[in-house]
Amino acid sequence: MFHKEGHKIIIYSFFITFFISISSEYFLTNDYLSKILQIFSLVIFCLVLQFFRNPKRKILKNENEILSPVDGKVVSIKKVFEKEYFKDDRILVSIFMSPFNIHVTRYPISGKILYSKYHPGKYLVAWHPKSSEKNERTTIVVENKKVGPILYRQIAGTVARRIVNYAQKNNNAIQGEDSGFIKFGSRVDVFLPIDSKIKVKMNQKVKGGINSIILNS
Repeated sequence: MFHKEGHKIIIYSFFITFFISISSEYFLTNDYLSKILQIFSLVIFCLVLQFFRNPKRKILKNENEILSPVDGKVVSIKKVFEKEYFKDDRILVSIFMSPFNIHVTRYPISGKILYSKYHPGKYLVAWHPKSSEKNERTTIVVENKKVGPILYRQIAGTVARRIVNYAQKNNNAIQGEDSGFIKFGSRVDVFLPIDSKIKVKMNQKVKGGINSIILNS
């Protein structure tokens, strides 16, 4: 299965690959060069397919659990002051997405969407300390009765220059369902209550909608 954000690009890539393969076969007299060109175009097409893949996952919904919103690696766990919405101290869990990860963003909890805002900005590298404040980003807050409100932020990077956000204020979020897409890798920050018992560790690889960040007993 492939994400809907990639359907047009996949179709265009298929026809370009097909055109290159046929053209090189008929118009290049050097068979070796023709094969190289065909293989190269096929590799690029395969990379496009793997980038937009969206495998079906069995999401075990739990109101006491906050799931990872994306696939990637945990690169930061620390106490910070969240200045945009909560304006108080929170536990920040940052997850870095490489170009080889699945780039679907999922709702970490079910509940009401209290806040959803897009911020234009720069394209600093995703691990830059100021990227969460300076880069293009979206901020979403979802609340349920068990864990309260939590905030997650999609952050663009140097390569990732398009953030897609489906969350709309006052709509209902369903845990594990698609909430957006970040093209070509970047970072997602999750801001949790200060007394949260974090279940993930630094450098741990997580899967969106599968791995739990916290679990309230």
